[in-house]
Amino acid sequence: MLGPDGTVVPDLKERLPGRGVWLTATYDTIAEAAKRRAFGRALKTDARAPDGLAEQVDGLLAESALGALALANKAGDLVFGHTKVEEALRSGRVIALVHAADAAADGVRKLDGKARAVTGGQGLPTICVFTADELGLASGRTNVIHAALIQGGAAQKFLAAASRVERYREGISAFADRHGLDTEQE
Repeated sequence: MLGPDGTVVPDLKERLPGRGVWLTATYDTIAEAAKRRAFGRALKTDARAPDGLAEQVDGLLAESALGALALANKAGDLVFGHTKVEEALRSGRVIALVHAADAAADGVRKLDGKARAVTGGQGLPTICVFTADELGLASGRTNVIHAALIQGGAAQKFLAAASRVERYREGISAFADRHGLDTEQE
C-alpha cells in the first residue's frame, strides 16, 4: 500500500484504503522488490520502500501469530510441556505441535515420533518458528519448549498465522517441500 507521503506501507490485513501492490509474501521477494525499487514501477508513481521493509513485515506477521497464540492459550486450546503434550497426543485431540526454534532436537524428535505413532504414521503439522522466549511471552509462561494445539477455532487461527510466518521466512517452495504441499495450488 502507498502511504500519503509516498512510502510503502505493509497492509497485511488488507484493510487500508487506496491502491496496493500484491507480492508473493516471502522475505526474499519483498527485500528484492525494495532493492530494485519495484514498488514505484508497479504503482506508477514515486514510491519509496522504507529501510528494513522485509524485516518490518516479518515482525508484523510474527506479532499477529503470537497474538493468536495468546488467544488460543486463553481459549484453552493449548497444552504445554513434554508430558502434557504426550497425554494430549494419546487422547487424539491434537491438531498440531509447537516446538521452540531453540528446542533440543531430541525432544522434538521424540514428540514428532509419538505424533506419527498415534496418527498411523502420518504425523501432525509442526510449528518451529518462535523461540522459547517468544512462546513464553505470548503464553504468559516461562520456559515454553513444547506445546500442542488442541482442536478449536483459536488453535486453527494460530496454526494459520504461524504457517504464514513460516512460509514468509522460508519461502513458499521450502515450506511446500517440508509440508508436502503443491505450490501450484496455493
